[in-house]
Amino acid sequence: MDFSFTEEQLMIQDVARRIAQEKIAPSAEHHDQTGEFPLENIRTLGENGLMGIEVPAEYGGAGMDPVSYVLAMIEVAAADAAHSTIMSVNNSLFCNGILKYGTEEQKQKYVRAIAEGREIGAFALTEPQSGSDATAMRCKAVRQADGSYVVNGKKSWITSGPVAKYIVLFAMTDQDKGARGITAFLIDTDREGFGRGKTEPKLGIRASATCEIEFNDYVVRADEVLGAEGEGFKIAMTVLDAGRIGIASQAIGIARAAYEATVEYVKERKAFGQPIGAFQMTQAKIADMKCRLDAALLLTLRAAWQKGRFDQGGARFSNEAAIAKLTASEAAMWITHQALQIHGGMGYSKEMPIERYFRDAKITEIYEGTSEIQRLVIARNETGLR
Repeated sequence: MDFSFTEEQLMIQDVARRIAQEKIAPSAEHHDQTGEFPLENIRTLGENGLMGIEVPAEYGGAGMDPVSYVLAMIEVAAADAAHSTIMSVNNSLFCNGILKYGTEEQKQKYVRAIAEGREIGAFALTEPQSGSDATAMRCKAVRQADGSYVVNGKKSWITSGPVAKYIVLFAMTDQDKGARGITAFLIDTDREGFGRGKTEPKLGIRASATCEIEFNDYVVRADEVLGAEGEGFKIAMTVLDAGRIGIASQAIGIARAAYEATVEYVKERKAFGQPIGAFQMTQAKIADMKCRLDAALLLTLRAAWQKGRFDQGGARFSNEAAIAKLTASEAAMWITHQALQIHGGMGYSKEMPIERYFRDAKITEIYEGTSEIQRLVIARNETGLR
């Protein structure tokens, strides 16, 4: 098995690392404190191909593979998780589904603008009363005689909702069909009938703007349906498989930043006449942190590799993505917890970024499928039981 990366993969990693270190890391504390959306930095990421890493060049993207996406995401997340959240939604949840299920016209209109960083995209599946149970959605789209649809309803916890120009929306078109009655639509937020709620105050990833959105007799044209009527649930689940690779990568970036800061700290901080890294209990923590970090990375790279095969007509990668997301998110939470513990009072202080890593890590266990949902996915795939 060859664990080396190609020149192209290393190139996009270097680009991401440079932007992360020069532009994102210096502003991370400011954005965390203020919750200000980092539009300028997102534009820079887009101009360098990082808002559409897997998007072909003819649609404004970098034309790279899923492994490249993982490597770039890790670098951005290590600098600031909020930036990587925006990057993940644009790449995984928005562009990915349109590339796979959209028409040529839809790709040119919606994907290009997002991939080039000129506009922000979002993904609207969750509702106030339905999170993990997506089939319980109440947002409805009623088909009209001319082929258009009238949409009414609310969606909640929409990442980038306050600033998004375009949104991939999932709405119920036939309640009696359950999951097969869900359809995906492409939404222009400048149109009448669309509204945004207040920006949510969050524990972590604070610069990633999140809000509730509402549709009141919003009209969707026939050419703004993504895929076919009734294919929405299938599209959502396929897109979430890809999204879970993005969140796993984000978790690895957060965990890596916390781990690297801790390794430096235990070599410098002294107690009882020696560096605290010389104590066996500290060494055991460092060893366990490194093992979990490397395990998460390898499982995520495996999932990305499998996605690359899927994109070429291979088998689905749902299980690999769920395993990667579960392992990486729980590793990030555990590693940042240990990092904070080792740093002691300084870890609890906002003078250091450790407490931010800890707060940011928690969301990776929740969005794009909770850890509990990942366990269900994995177990059902393994046993065949539902």
